Amino acid sequence: MRAGVNRAGARMAWGEDKTMKRVWLMIAAFAALGLARPAKADPAADLKAFQGYFQTRFPKLELKDYVNGPYNFSANDRAQWKQILEFPPYSFAVDAGKKAFDTKFPDGASYASCFPHGGIGIAQDYPKFDEKTGKVVTIGIAVNECRTRHGLKALSLTKGELADIVAYMTSTSDGKPIHVVIPNDKRALAAYEAGKEYFYSRRGQLNFSCASCHVQAAGKRLRGQYLAPALGITASFPVYRSKWGNVGTLVRRFIGCNKKVRSVPAKPDSSAYRDLAYFLTYMSNGLPIAGPGARS
Repeated sequence: MRAGVNRAGARMAWGEDKTMKRVWLMIAAFAALGLARPAKADPAADLKAFQGYFQTRFPKLELKDYVNGPYNFSANDRAQWKQILEFPPYSFAVDAGKKAFDTKFPDGASYASCFPHGGIGIAQDYPKFDEKTGKVVTIGIAVNECRTRHGLKALSLTKGELADIVAYMTSTSDGKPIHVVIPNDKRALAAYEAGKEYFYSRRGQLNFSCASCHVQAAGKRLRGQYLAPALGITASFPVYRSKWGNVGTLVRRFIGCNKKVRSVPAKPDSSAYRDLAYFLTYMSNGLPIAGPGARS
């Protein structure tokens, strides 16, 4: 199956518009050992090429449509999904998250005290680069940092109470355009490049990269499901998945994908996953926040 996907992707890439070629050159560069990385990171050029690739490949879709992920490619699946959203399965998580968010810490502080604007309407700005630590901070990691500053234990970054809190915070940014900033700081640019490299590098026994499914095979069927394009894929997280039976974060999905290609996952708070989220969310700049979301 893998060889078939690669051949089809190659024919599609080089037979279409030139705006695709930068994306495919990135894929080739990071898939082939021994090729030098670009001398200087250029996130703005990458963003233009990345979004241009998908717009050329799927000309009937508007940019805002990409937040709907796999439901852009099947009228039947889309109809079922819309029915589910009439009574959103993530609503309980949002309610629980709001209650937890509003609960005072033992020292009298709250989550609101740790974030600009009281933590309301800010999800579109994450992940962020922290100049003090030199690391990328996701909104989930920011929640845990808030807890530990006030004497509480960190929560699981994948599900449970933290996922609920992030679901609530994200719901307050619904419709706001994603606005991830990569400052002119060599550490931030290095984190961005590391995230890009992770996205395009093959791993695991199946020798798949993130791009194998979400760039080359985007919009194609894998078993009974359509593969979501990488563009807009972060916009609906956290998500309620029928398979999970609850709400999970983006890093939970990263871990699940690693397991599917038979690769050893990194730790949820690892630099690998922070940087991947940084790159991937930046690629969706300008698209609206659509989380929390629901997927099969």
